[in-house]
Amino acid sequence: AQLALQAGIACNCAGGTHHAFPDFGSGYCIFNDLGVAARVLQQQGLAQKILIVDLDVHQGDGTALIFQDDPTVFTFSMHCADNFPFRKQQSDLDVELAIGSEDEHYLRTLAEYLPDLLSAVKPDIVFYDAGVDPHKDDKLGKLALSDQGLHRRDRYVLESCLCQGIPVAGVIGGGYDTDHDRLARRHCTLHRAASEVFERMG
Repeated sequence: AQLALQAGIACNCAGGTHHAFPDFGSGYCIFNDLGVAARVLQQQGLAQKILIVDLDVHQGDGTALIFQDDPTVFTFSMHCADNFPFRKQQSDLDVELAIGSEDEHYLRTLAEYLPDLLSAVKPDIVFYDAGVDPHKDDKLGKLALSDQGLHRRDRYVLESCLCQGIPVAGVIGGGYDTDHDRLARRHCTLHRAASEVFERMG
């Protein structure tokens, strides 16, 4: 996040543990890194208003609860409706997608919300959870994005932020596949997109 404030874009090779609650872990997540990083930036005086854009296939329930009464952190989660967690929390904005949603529907839906959200919230920084579990071959996803769809999604989010002069810090989020090489390539989508966007707009 600190690097993103300096350079415009920064991406971690891990992170996105959005199911962790303030007092217990959940969904493979022990500590909520997005929540901790947001609070650290605020305490350091580096950011006041923060927007969390969570595009993991699962709702960011821990993050939603942590900031549910906090107007300084806006939580946006776009996720599969019929998927974990089965008891959802209330984000500032939840957008639920039907099982099997493919690239064009997914990207159109995202475009309906993201630009207006950036303009309305006017965050000092965006935390972007770029989970790859919306992929059609993901074991726990239930959506149907292609490799190209994930890449277009990540480029769109990053470009949208930079076009409005908003730094963005990305984490890789969820992804589940027994073929670890294939999964690693999927997780690299965020970094490839960030490199392309940074070279063009940075």
